[in-house]
Amino acid sequence: QVQLVESGGGLVQAGGSLRLSCAASGGTFTWYTVGWFRQVPGKERDFVAAISWRVEITSYADSVKGRFTISRDNAKNTMYLQMNSLKPEDTAVYYCAATDPFGTVLALSSAPKYWGPGTQVTVSS
Repeated sequence: QVQLVESGGGLVQAGGSLRLSCAASGGTFTWYTVGWFRQVPGKERDFVAAISWRVEITSYADSVKGRFTISRDNAKNTMYLQMNSLKPEDTAVYYCAATDPFGTVLALSSAPKYWGPGTQVTVSS
């Protein structure tokens, strides 16, 4: 099974940018649809973005469309989330997630199987 570890979180001012990375190991990364979720204390974990295992179909939550870009580098077993024009409401713990091999973007957005430990993103106003 795949193991996931996030990096790149931190503190940034509103309007700034951050790039999160998710390094995968223990599986054939190319076969996994992967994505990002985020969670604030006391609330559910929300879908942010996903990228498929084949032809790299992408999907985004409405709240981040036009500001965030998801990508993957299969040669490096790594996925990225470029976050631009950050807002205070983007403050959350960001989690990397994956489906079972050959899963769909829909499956990732609704019921991912594998999770990373998370990385904190804080956007100050």
